[in-house]
Amino acid sequence: QVQLVESGGRLVQAGGSLRLSCAASGWRFSSYGMGWFRQAPGKEREFVAAISWSGGTTYYADSAKGRFSISGDNAKNTVYLQMSSLKPEDTAVYYCAARKTSTRATVEVGYDYWGQGTQVTVSS
Repeated sequence: QVQLVESGGRLVQAGGSLRLSCAASGWRFSSYGMGWFRQAPGKEREFVAAISWSGGTTYYADSAKGRFSISGDNAKNTVYLQMSSLKPEDTAVYYCAARKTSTRATVEVGYDYWGQGTQVTVSS
């Protein structure tokens, strides 16, 4: 059984920084890449950032570009999301996900495994 566990979410003031972590484990777990999504209250879950292990290609939502940075270690099945210049509109539950294919890195249907989420709250 594959498990993804996120950590690092907390209350932070606007303009602050936060680093989320996600560790994957499970029987013969392997992935083509991993990503982060988020869901704000009353809104649908949306793509934030993704990384492909092959070549290290990264993808970002427009809202994340210039403020967030995704990185990871394929050998350790770990992915990080460094967030800076946080805004109240970044408040959401952040989900880590892993995909087994090279396509659809920026959409939910492209992912096979999901974590339970970690709450990020940005106060104004």
